[in-house]
Amino acid sequence: MKDYFKKINSLIAILLIALSLTFVGCSDDDDDNGPTKTEAELLLEYLETTGGDFINTQAPTIINAIDVYNKNLATPDKIKIIDVRAKADYDNGHIKNAVNVLIPNLYDYFKTNATNLATYEDVVLVCYTGQSAAYSASLLRLLGYSNVKSMKFGMSAWHDDFATTYKNTIANGNSRATQFVQTETPKPTTKNPLPTLSTGKKTGKEILEERVKYLFGKGWASGLGVDATGISHTDVFNNLNNLFIINYWPAAHYLDPGHIPGAMQYTPKESLKSTKDLLTLPTNKQIVVYCYTGQTSAYVIAFLRVLGYDAKSLLFGTSGMIYDKVKEKGLTAFDPTRDIINKDYEKP
Repeated sequence: MKDYFKKINSLIAILLIALSLTFVGCSDDDDDNGPTKTEAELLLEYLETTGGDFINTQAPTIINAIDVYNKNLATPDKIKIIDVRAKADYDNGHIKNAVNVLIPNLYDYFKTNATNLATYEDVVLVCYTGQSAAYSASLLRLLGYSNVKSMKFGMSAWHDDFATTYKNTIANGNSRATQFVQTETPKPTTKNPLPTLSTGKKTGKEILEERVKYLFGKGWASGLGVDATGISHTDVFNNLNNLFIINYWPAAHYLDPGHIPGAMQYTPKESLKSTKDLLTLPTNKQIVVYCYTGQTSAYVIAFLRVLGYDAKSLLFGTSGMIYDKVKEKGLTAFDPTRDIINKDYEKP
């Protein structure tokens, strides 16, 4: 009988040891997996790895009007031109071979025609001034359409007939010349959580798909077009204390020719990484990004809006605020005598 109980006790001991090892193993597995990641964390991880980190490596992907003209003339089978302006403006004059696809329809258009669009070396989006096309091109690039570009300065660069808005902007483009400052405003050092996303999807790729689909559709329509993504310098200067303003320039230009009061310098293709300064951005304030012309900043805010930030691009950048200073420093600015190529256009 003693031997019997001894065997039973031995079996119980072995069983307890086995169970304890099992629980330890499960505990170790849980530790290895770590806490469940949020949708925004999954999305950012995907964008920075599998997605190629477009915003910090290639953006902006902009093509000059003269290069569009030359390629469309010499090898039209290698370039696809998509005019995203309103139909009435497209009908009033557009580039030869261009098709008219409104911004809210771009997602479906690219999904439906993905195979055909992949055969072109360049798929060029064209708008009025280059800013809406830049925003749209950025969203498509993030989604993986690697041949998409925006045309620099839009139809304003194609012919003088379409340049009125841009000309008026630079004619009044020095209204903030005395208000720019050289005093540095340091970036925050505190790291913030990413915005909350709720697509219901489980992978970074699926979340990205839903975010881009939303921003092209309801996200664009709910803000009445460009108002969803752009902000005027008047609205910025009237609300300086309530905005998180990013000067998206190299550090040297931040100090000379200066910057909007309170703006913080974030270095292009460097600062907006999770390992750098991306997580210093707030989720409880509207973010305004500005560059020289409003085109690069449009690429940037597309990326930020995909992640869920409330971000807008300052329309026309410093070309609408300190135009002469920008020109004096040799920085990017719309120059009608240089940038308008005055090429023929078509009407239906």
